[in-house]
Amino acid sequence: MTLRNVGVIAVLGAAALLWFARPRDEGGAYDDYFRALNQTLRASGPARPSLILDLDRLDHNIGVLTQSIRPPKHYRVVDKSLPSIPLIEYLFEHTHTDRVMSFNQPFLNVVAERLPHADVLLGKPMPVRAAQEFYSRLTGEFDPSRQLEWLIDTPERLEEYRRLGDTLGQRMRISIEIDVGLHRGGVTDVATLERILALIAAHPERLELGGFMGYDPHVVKVPSWLRSRDALFHDVVTTYQGYIDYTRSHYPQLWNDRITLNGAGSPTYRLYEHVDLLNDLSVGSAMVKPTDFDIDTLAEHRPALFIATPVLKTAVGARLPGSDALSRVVEWWDPNRARTFFLYGGYWMAHLESPPGLRTNALFGRSSNQEMVNGSAAVPLQVDDYVFLRPTQSEFVMLQFGDLVVMRGGKIVDHWPVFQQ
Repeated sequence: MTLRNVGVIAVLGAAALLWFARPRDEGGAYDDYFRALNQTLRASGPARPSLILDLDRLDHNIGVLTQSIRPPKHYRVVDKSLPSIPLIEYLFEHTHTDRVMSFNQPFLNVVAERLPHADVLLGKPMPVRAAQEFYSRLTGEFDPSRQLEWLIDTPERLEEYRRLGDTLGQRMRISIEIDVGLHRGGVTDVATLERILALIAAHPERLELGGFMGYDPHVVKVPSWLRSRDALFHDVVTTYQGYIDYTRSHYPQLWNDRITLNGAGSPTYRLYEHVDLLNDLSVGSAMVKPTDFDIDTLAEHRPALFIATPVLKTAVGARLPGSDALSRVVEWWDPNRARTFFLYGGYWMAHLESPPGLRTNALFGRSSNQEMVNGSAAVPLQVDDYVFLRPTQSEFVMLQFGDLVVMRGGKIVDHWPVFQQ
């Protein structure tokens, strides 16, 4: 065999490898679910980027949750992750709870005004100035001395709250944040707990022990090669129980039947199905399941929240500015660049969901005004069709689109306002 023949074979082999390395065509049409949503939105949607809440899927997730959180355990709705009063009311009705975890002073005031009989636990320690702002804006029937637990992480913050209580003539229920392994703050040792409990006991006219809160998402997020889930969860339970035992033995006068033992969260709530440690479990994002919650503990939950945005323009090819030759190379190499679509808005914390095979274009760049996405020739999108995306999270994304478009059976049944930032 001559060197020339070897060279030809090498070139042909390289070309074959290059051909087989090309991306495969991943494009396609809507499935039945998104086809029905598209038809409804084209006929009666708002014709702008909107957030779709599917009540059928939400009901499914409620069913999963209520099978897991049963009396004497209580479900607590997380308002930052589900920031809409009608949505919280819907969950109240269908999960038989009146409990809210709140993370934001303006949201807290809205909850107190619109849900005056709610039982509210703060989900993070707030600056004392924020607490003062809450009281200054409080109106209506809500009684914070009975219905609100402020979260305290240090003796110093508790002393600030005590002084605020003196100034306002308010008695405050205090929930103690404990570090159960996340290491994001909270009590880490018995000595600190002792200082907090002693301060509560010394000022019964202003302070009352409301309970404890220990957040534990690290249990399912730490890589298994570093520490097993079972070992991490055992540490959570042991640590939490240790603080309970210390309080009950050293300050029995502070213990009562109303004590809140709060923990868990969307990633971990199902781990407590057969564990009696907690009586209060917070769940927010799992009820709508954004992509950050595609984890094994939530495998039974279904996505119930989608961004829907109209296609403004379509074109054949990759449509890269400045070089038609580069556009043709990109189109040849990747069949998923055969068509171009410009969307109404874009650059959200979300992943493209339907039709399948769509992708953003890094060469063109991202845009929050008219996002460019590409698809293969198998993607039959036309102008005014809708592209659907799944948010990566709910808490921030749900505040960006105005009223939720509430759907059941593929039809629009309501519009629910969200909180204002």
